[in-house]
Formats: sequence, structure tokens, C-alpha cells
Amino acid sequence: METFENLVRAEFAPKHTFLNTASNGLLPARTVTAVQQAVRMRAEGTPLGPLYEDVEAARASFARLAGVPAERVATGASVAEYGGLIAASLPAGAEVLTAEGDFASLVNPFHARGDLKVRAVPLERLAESVRPGTALVAVSTAQSADGRLADLPAVREAARAYGARTYVDASQSAGWLPMEGDADDFLAAVGFKWLLGPHGAAFFVAPQDFGGLTPLLAGWAAGEVPWESCYGPVEELAHSARRFDISPALFAYAGMRASLGLLEDIGVDVVHAHDAALADRFRVGLAELGHEPVPAPGSAIVSVPGLGHRQGELSRAGIEVADRAGNLRAAFHLYNTPADVDRLLEVLAA
Repeated sequence: METFENLVRAEFAPKHTFLNTASNGLLPARTVTAVQQAVRMRAEGTPLGPLYEDVEAARASFARLAGVPAERVATGASVAEYGGLIAASLPAGAEVLTAEGDFASLVNPFHARGDLKVRAVPLERLAESVRPGTALVAVSTAQSADGRLADLPAVREAARAYGARTYVDASQSAGWLPMEGDADDFLAAVGFKWLLGPHGAAFFVAPQDFGGLTPLLAGWAAGEVPWESCYGPVEELAHSARRFDISPALFAYAGMRASLGLLEDIGVDVVHAHDAALADRFRVGLAELGHEPVPAPGSAIVSVPGLGHRQGELSRAGIEVADRAGNLRAAFHLYNTPADVDRLLEVLAA
């Protein structure tokens, strides 16, 4: 049986100390091979049927990771498109509750409507801020800027008490933090961060009853029989969440199938324990250096106020992190090691 270390060693060989998965994850070797094969098929004129099979395999794999039936998962390209569908479903004047400073792809579709009441509150006050008239609570599982985790059980309980729906963006957690796709009304995640896939793939979990969403982006791929839905209006939309699919980016999903397969091989629980341990090691080291990160217990993302300006210096030293709003943001994933943490601390101490 392959061990965690053997699987990771076989799939990743970064040239630098890469601690920036919160921006984009590294591609596993199997994913690079899958994308290259897909490109070669296009170049050679080979029938592309297997690439459409990759889309369905990726959908099923994400569904298993999310703990929902594949029939509830739609495939697309970005979180914003799903937010747009949810925003379009709300009546004029409906209140959408969000966390201050949450990622634009999550919150902007609700602002773009122009006739919704979008209210932003501190993340820590999200659950207590749900009130009569709140129609939707939209929040990221982990904040992109600093890794803080939302108290989703409290948010869900408050939303249920007032008859509001919940919409969770798992882009900064899917792949290292186990998902509870059945616990919220809507869940979305991009594939190019912690899920280790190429850019251009994203997933959406819809309720069994579709949550009142209208498939405004539906084209031929959203038909119950896609290849019979190519001309004229789609006469019969898919009976599953596939009605919210857009025409798939085949190269991206060829790679996504392979990346999700790796995560399933290892197990997200194992990845979670590994990532969280590295983040905790970094927090301990920061304290020894006299630095205090943004409080985000349990998160694989660590953000350090006042050190963002050192991102360029660290990059020149072969350590890739991010500068977010003046904070140094380090993100720890399955291909990172304790030596990576120690190397970052060593350069910061210099």
C-alpha cells in the first residue's frame, strides 16, 4: 500500500518552496500527463468522447468529496457564475448577509443586481447578524485574505431559525478541509487551488429541488440529452444539477479528474491533519520570532500583519508566499514539509 509520503513524492517536484496554494495549487504529475494527452487528442483530431467522460468522472469525484449525490453537482468555470444564478433568483429588495472583506467572486454578483440589500458584517458576527428578512447568508468557509474559518454550524442554525438559505464558497478549503455539501443550500468551489486542478474548472452543489434557480446560462450541455440539444431552444433541461452546467473546458476537466483522484487516493482527512500541523508549526515559530498572525485556529492559511512587504524578498530566496493587504499569507498543503516551514521562518528571522 502506498504511503502518503510516497504518493506525494511521486506527484510533486517543486523547484522552490511553494507556500502559496491559496493563490493556486501545484499540478500533480498525473494531472500534467492528463492535460498533455488531452491537448494531443485535439492536435491529432482524435474523437473527444473520452474528454467528456472526464467531466462526468470529475463531477462524481467532487460529489464523493462533498458527500452528495453526483446528480446534485454542476460543473462550470468560476464561482461568480453560480453566485450570479443565486442572485438572479432573489426577489428585489431581498437581504443578502455577507462577511466584511469576503472574496469578490462570492459577494459581487449580489451587488451587481443593484436592487438587493447586501449587508456586510464582521465574520465573527455573521451568525448573530441573521435577522427576520434575511433571505441568504453567503460566506467563504475560509477567508482568502487571512484564512479565518467561518463558524458554519452557527451560521446554518441562525439561517434556519429565520428561514434564510446559506451559500458557501469552499474555494479556500475544498481539498484540505472536509466538505459538508449536504449541510448548506448551495456550495461552490474552484478547482485550481486546494483541489490541485487546472484553471477553468469549478463545481456547484445545488439542492435536490434546485433551490428556485433558473438555469440562465443553459446551453446544449445543460440538456437532458446534450447531443440532442444542440439546435434551437433546449426542449428538455437535465433533470439533475447538470442543468446548471456550461459547455465544459475539456482540458481543465481532463486534469481535474486526475487531481481529484489523487485527493481521493490520499483522503482529505489525512491532508487536513498534515496541512493543519504545518500551519500550527508556523504559528509557533512566528511567536518565537515575536510576530502575531491573524487568529485563525485550525486553518491551513496563516496571515501575518505587517510582513507583506517581505514577499518579494522571500520570492528571491526561493520561497513563494503572497502579500495580501499588507499581510504575509502562507498556505500549507500536502506537498509541503516541516522543512519548508523552517526555511520560511529562517528567512523571516534574518
